[in-house]
Amino acid sequence: MAGFNDVPLIQNLAVPTVCLLIAFLSYFSQYIFHRSTLDPGPPSRTESVVFNALLLCLWLAYFRSVTIDPGRYVFPGKVIESDSRWCRKCEAPKPPRAHHCRHCGQCIPKMDHHCPWTRNCVSMTTFPHFLRFLVYSNLSLWALGRLLWQRFYALWEARHLPAYLGPSLQALIALALTSLICLFTTLALGVMLVTTLRAWLFNCTMIEGWELERHEAVVDRDGRDWWDITQPDGEKVRFERIEFPYDIGLFANMSQAMGTSNPLLWFFPFAGNPHVGTDGRGVGWNWEENGFNRKEGMWPPLDPEKIRRAARPWPASHGHDRARLPYEDLSLEEQKRAFKQRQEEDARRRKSLLAELEEVDDYDFVDDVNDSNDARGRDSGGAPGWMNSDGERLQDYGVDEEAEDAEAEDLHDEDMPLGELLRRRRVVSRDDAA
Repeated sequence: MAGFNDVPLIQNLAVPTVCLLIAFLSYFSQYIFHRSTLDPGPPSRTESVVFNALLLCLWLAYFRSVTIDPGRYVFPGKVIESDSRWCRKCEAPKPPRAHHCRHCGQCIPKMDHHCPWTRNCVSMTTFPHFLRFLVYSNLSLWALGRLLWQRFYALWEARHLPAYLGPSLQALIALALTSLICLFTTLALGVMLVTTLRAWLFNCTMIEGWELERHEAVVDRDGRDWWDITQPDGEKVRFERIEFPYDIGLFANMSQAMGTSNPLLWFFPFAGNPHVGTDGRGVGWNWEENGFNRKEGMWPPLDPEKIRRAARPWPASHGHDRARLPYEDLSLEEQKRAFKQRQEEDARRRKSLLAELEEVDDYDFVDDVNDSNDARGRDSGGAPGWMNSDGERLQDYGVDEEAEDAEAEDLHDEDMPLGELLRRRRVVSRDDAA
């Protein structure tokens, strides 16, 4: 899946291609069975009814996987600041388990990944339909595989008969082509089904699995349970081993993901899906934790490498928004001079960055985890970011890494234009006056 979301051809043709594949395997195969001379003849009435019923469920589940909104957060009023996680792209708070999707352009509740074959995010609202789609796809493929196997077995039983007594060459070619496509599709969707079932049972999304693997790599590399890290604001935080908090039990995990505790509705094709709460609380805003950590809200784990990079003393760093408020009282000429000075400081900052990128220190844990990364947690192309054992980064799941890095490094205003800081100050002032 890595990289498929960035291929323009797949972005435009993914859904039509999936529809053509389903139609080919579903209806061309039945045409062969009914119109060719292949033994043992057309499928029975029961076989046809079961196969077409599975196809109907498959079409419905895929349609809803593509068309259902992946979920969005609606805030009661204009949000200026937040004490919790903050998305700089949405300019709004980011609830737990949410990530900003660079394809959907918004924060997605309980984002699993952005699926290139549905052109939609697998999220809290679409996961039930995506799981049903995979279940009905695999059941349909297994039913088709059984019908194909019956015809191959009949050919094997009649292998000693003269060729002119067997099926036509066109029928044999069609049977072989359909069987090969069915085989490769079954293997691909089988892997997807196993991966999705694992995420369902353990209540762990693909993104959270990536974060968990990175966290284990950091802990195992150092060999200690915790150490102190200094944040950009000078505050020290304790880095420690964190258990995945959202695995709350097998049945509870499955019920939470499907939006109901009634198992009869989990795979019912017309069943619904969870909806994001509209009051800032409830489903999608807060998630039950298992209590294995010393307190709630510790996920996602800290990334020491990003915090260390953010804590370096940049020449242009002057603190948070309120430390820059005196700029608002300056005259226009003074503001221009201040802005020019800031540009010069940014130039020195870039030079300092280039020099520091060549350093290697004791935090270079990435080499021991993935040989394709260099010593600074960057991939072979030089882009920052940790890769898991499969060579995947967060962007391969559709996550906007720029938004994630800004949040992790707590760069509130070091890279923010002066005009934006002044605009925010005016907004805050108007709200205070009101």
